[in-house]
Amino acid sequence: MISQIRGTLIEKAPTQIIVDCHGVGYGLSISMHTYSSLPDIDQSVRLYTVLVPRETEIQLYGFIDKPERETFFMLTAISGIGPKTALGILSSVTIQELQQAILKGDVRFLNQLHGVGKKMAERLLVELRDNIHSIAGLSSDSIETDSTLPTSSLQQDAIAALIALGYQKAAAEKSVKHAMSSMAETPTVDIIIKQALRELRSS
Repeated sequence: MISQIRGTLIEKAPTQIIVDCHGVGYGLSISMHTYSSLPDIDQSVRLYTVLVPRETEIQLYGFIDKPERETFFMLTAISGIGPKTALGILSSVTIQELQQAILKGDVRFLNQLHGVGKKMAERLLVELRDNIHSIAGLSSDSIETDSTLPTSSLQQDAIAALIALGYQKAAAEKSVKHAMSSMAETPTVDIIIKQALRELRSS
C-alpha cells in the first residue's frame, strides 16, 4: 500500500494533480480542501494517499493532511459511497462542518452535500455518529490558501471542478457565476465550489 508521496508538484487542477517522485509522475485525485492547500507548481509537496484498485484501473487519491484521509476512509466504508462521492463531500464542506452536522443530527445540511440524498444523509448520521468525533489534529499543519488568483482563473478552476464532479457545463457556469456575485470579497476556489454545490443541490 502507498501511504504517502513526497515529491515535486508539476501539474495541478481542482480535482487532479501530478507529483514527480524521483522521475516518476504520480497522478492523484484530490478534493478542493487539498487543492486549496497545495503549494505552487515546482514546489515540494507531501500527500497522504489511498490506493484504490478497480477492475480496469488503479486510482491513487491524495490528501493534504491525515484527518482528511481518515474522513475519506470513514466515508468510503459506508455502503453506497464510493471514492468519487467521498471526494465530492470533502470538497463541499470542511471536516469541522461535517463533524458538527453529524453530531447535531442535521439531516438537511447533509442532504445538500454533493451526491448525498435524504436516505444517504440519514445513513451518514447512523454510520458516523459514533466515530466522527474521534478525528484529531484537524488541518493544524495545512498551508494557508492563496486567494490572490485572478477572478477569471478562479471561475475556470471552479467550473472545471464541478464538471469533473459530473455536472453539466452550463449548470456549472451558472452556479459559479451566481456564487461569486453573492460574495463581497474575492474568494478562494474551494469556497466558490462549496457555495456553487449548495446552489446546485437546492435548485
